Amino acid sequence: MLKSDKTYFYLILIHLVIGTLIYYVPLMPKIYGYSIIFGGIFYIINSKNANNEVLYATAYMVGSEIVLRMTDGNPVYEFSKFGVMIFIIIGIYFKGSSKYAVPYWIFLLLLIPATIYTTTELNYTISLRKEISFNISGPVCLALCSIYTYNRRVSSEQLSNILLCIGLPIIACLVYLTLYTPNIKEAIIDTNSNGVTSGGFGPNQVSTMLGLGMFIFVSRMVLNSKSKYVFIINLAISIYMTYRGLITFSRGGVITGFVMIASLLVVSFFFISSANRIRMLIMIGFVAMVFTLAWNYSSEQTNGMIDKRYANKDAAGRVKEDKLSGRGELAEDEFEIFKKHPIIGVGVGRSMEHRFERTGEIVVSHSEITRMIAEHGALGILGLMILFLTPLILYLDNKYNVYLLCFLFFWLLTINHAAMRLAAPAFMYSLSLLKVSIKDEA
Repeated sequence: MLKSDKTYFYLILIHLVIGTLIYYVPLMPKIYGYSIIFGGIFYIINSKNANNEVLYATAYMVGSEIVLRMTDGNPVYEFSKFGVMIFIIIGIYFKGSSKYAVPYWIFLLLLIPATIYTTTELNYTISLRKEISFNISGPVCLALCSIYTYNRRVSSEQLSNILLCIGLPIIACLVYLTLYTPNIKEAIIDTNSNGVTSGGFGPNQVSTMLGLGMFIFVSRMVLNSKSKYVFIINLAISIYMTYRGLITFSRGGVITGFVMIASLLVVSFFFISSANRIRMLIMIGFVAMVFTLAWNYSSEQTNGMIDKRYANKDAAGRVKEDKLSGRGELAEDEFEIFKKHPIIGVGVGRSMEHRFERTGEIVVSHSEITRMIAEHGALGILGLMILFLTPLILYLDNKYNVYLLCFLFFWLLTINHAAMRLAAPAFMYSLSLLKVSIKDEA
């Protein structure tokens, strides 16, 4: 076994152990969470961010967010996004940022009017600080990450290692989920999103990270398996990650992971030389096997409930009227709010307040796009245009970033079903702005 293979095996093993300890040792989540915070700060400062160490530290924090949330391992619930911002600011201090990252400075400025408006209009029975923090931390995190990564040079190997830093703590989460729900058949009673199979946490967020983990290890199986040992490890993790994602019964994350993988395979197929396309076709066959095995086992373990879930049926086999689990109604509501407040919107966090006043229910938006439009108005639309167009323009001169469209799909699909509850969509979006080279030029 090669030295690099042993290192990879040990990294996987360490995170299997971490996941086990998080489940069995009550103090372990706090130890793990605080170690990431202070270890990451020390790692960046000690290296003076000479080789973009901030991206590795940030990636690891992003990957660990879900397991730390479900086990209360972070200082506060939203801390990972703030931790990412702290890391990035330190990284900018040492390495600066591109003078051409102006679009993202403009994006930050566009967030200000609605935020100020909220401080004068928000119903103070709802926590002002919490509402602004909850709704604005994701966009601000995205802007800061993007300011750092804009046209920053990294090698393809570095980018692969950054993705691995996200994937490793998701393995720890995978172990925790397995120990939390050892008997799947007893936990499945209907076709709704399942909190029990999601570690007692929000299935939508868990599915999001498992879908991302799916993509990371399938992509490593296809592009980074230099020996049969590593290939087998990646294959096994990919199958089990897909299975656990499916049985959350939250479709968004799994579908997003599948779209990312399909995008990567298509781009890679046309990017590589014709001589390597036969090998790629074989790899596509293995990817198909991953999904087939994971799906069949999921169907068997859930007594066919997973088939009904993806066919939009209830446990009795009846087709559900709402295919979007209420998200369509929320989106319509936010468009109505925009019509009434078209310039700077209703204010950060106030779309939820408007729904509460009208219906008596507190319902949080699932779509960052419609939330931005409702709460930031025309300024929000302008901000979204900046986010959509900038990476696509950079793509014209960034042919070696084969992951670029994958990152954009993750961001776009995730913010449409899970808004920006997690730091992952912000950071993954920013990775699409990196200037990737074949050799290390960083």
